[in-house]
Amino acid sequence: MSSLRRSRGEPATDWDVLDLGAGDSTALLRLWRGFMAARCFVAVVLVLLQGVAFAIGQAVQPLPIVLSGGYLVLAWLEMRYAHFEPPIRGFSTLWLLTIGVDLGIFSALQVLQGGSVNYTPLFALPVLMSAVLGTLLVGLGTTATVTLLLLADAGWHWLQQPGDPSARFVQAALTGTGLFVVALLAHELARRLAREEAVAQRSRSHAQMQAQVNDLVIETLSEGVLVIDTDGLVHAANPAADAILGQGLAQLPLPFPLHTQPAWHALAALARQTFARRAPQTEEIPVAQARGAAREVRVRTRLTPTDDRRADSLCVMFLQDLRELEARIRTEKLAAMGRMSAAVAHEIRNPLAAIAQASALLSEDLTDPAHRKLTDMVQHNAQRLARIVDDVLDVSRARQQRVLSLGEQLVLDPAAQILAEEWIRQTQRKGVRVALEAPGSEVRFEAEHLRRLLVNLLDNAARYASQREGAIQVITTLQRAGVQRAALLVWSDGAPLEPAVQRHLFEPFFSSESRSSGLGLFLCRELCRRHGATIGYERRALVPGGPEGNEFFVSFAPSENRLTQ
Repeated sequence: MSSLRRSRGEPATDWDVLDLGAGDSTALLRLWRGFMAARCFVAVVLVLLQGVAFAIGQAVQPLPIVLSGGYLVLAWLEMRYAHFEPPIRGFSTLWLLTIGVDLGIFSALQVLQGGSVNYTPLFALPVLMSAVLGTLLVGLGTTATVTLLLLADAGWHWLQQPGDPSARFVQAALTGTGLFVVALLAHELARRLAREEAVAQRSRSHAQMQAQVNDLVIETLSEGVLVIDTDGLVHAANPAADAILGQGLAQLPLPFPLHTQPAWHALAALARQTFARRAPQTEEIPVAQARGAAREVRVRTRLTPTDDRRADSLCVMFLQDLRELEARIRTEKLAAMGRMSAAVAHEIRNPLAAIAQASALLSEDLTDPAHRKLTDMVQHNAQRLARIVDDVLDVSRARQQRVLSLGEQLVLDPAAQILAEEWIRQTQRKGVRVALEAPGSEVRFEAEHLRRLLVNLLDNAARYASQREGAIQVITTLQRAGVQRAALLVWSDGAPLEPAVQRHLFEPFFSSESRSSGLGLFLCRELCRRHGATIGYERRALVPGGPEGNEFFVSFAPSENRLTQ
């Protein structure tokens, strides 16, 4: 952009405008090829002229024929093999091989054939060529050379035929003056052409860069974008729009009519309404999905600006999934709740400690077993509340788990077996299978946290799984890719999750059901992070050719590594 401001703010001298991108000046290269073709045409005409003169019986000297034929061959070779980089600077080799050759050939023919043929008009070709393709100095120098040649020719004829030479000298002077005027005008027009071409190239480069940036921004937008014309044809759509509409939008060739799918009729109607009212529109529309329930979408439309009120603008439609919007709002609420819960947890910790201490002192003076049982219940639940307070503080501060001692390791297979059977007894769930395939594997995970992790995953699986045998499976295994890790898998045969749900699966307060708090998987992720484990989701079949299901997998930290504070 600095070069553009400089070209506008400072007057360009001579061919400085070509210096900005002379090697890329396609207009001057085309003019060069045109001049080369014109030289070949003039050479052909000169050869034909010599042939016609010979045919009608005029005395033709052999030297003009040789000069004309040699000029034709040289002009053709230069057209094929000469390399041109605009502009022509100085009287270089390129000038000598092109413009210099023209001046020499035309001057020799003018002298050899005397007054029978006037070759003066041909001198306009090298003058134009130097003025258009060369610098101002080259153009004026070439024109001055032609003028001197014409004056020399007039003097030569005066020496050969003494008499009044004024007419011939005046003619040479007028011709030279006209050539100077033509050279100046041609040079100025060529400079303007080069200047406009340079500006056009910069503008095109800027437009291409802007288009690439716009494409990248639109491609990465979380909002869906559709570009629709007045006929209801969609000319552009980004991946987010395909994910929100969910009707195979990506497979449709552009442009396509928006009303091709019944689920999109409301969108097409909103686009027509936008064009009719010539004003932005906002509406919340339920959009049917190929699989699953309809999705509530907030639709906003805008018209591209135009110079007048004619219906030739485009309607840009923005689609926003209300469920994702609500998830972001819930996440913001969680941040506020986290700050509040940390303050509340601090206030609860001291009364809990007092309750636990008072219960312990009271139990020392009690002898009745029933009373001692009640105080034990108080102490047990106070300890449980204390652990919950610690977990809330850990999550709110997002701190890493402390170093686990060797005593806090647990053997995965028996722990998973006990926890799964406990969950089955409490929920009376049928058809749950447990497969233990990590014998002897120890993992760094607190037993209480592993229980909460597995219970949350099983509760989530039971919410969507069928009642058939093996609909829910708990599997322990060893992952041997790189460092060996123990893993815990919870698989269920529920329906596949939508892409929008998968993107926010482990975010707090995000759930596809209104009755769910959306905290279960979030707590699972936090517990895994605190113990150096990772949790993820994938859609796969347990055995090749078997039914696909939803699998949540927990990959524990390698047993030889310790987690640091």
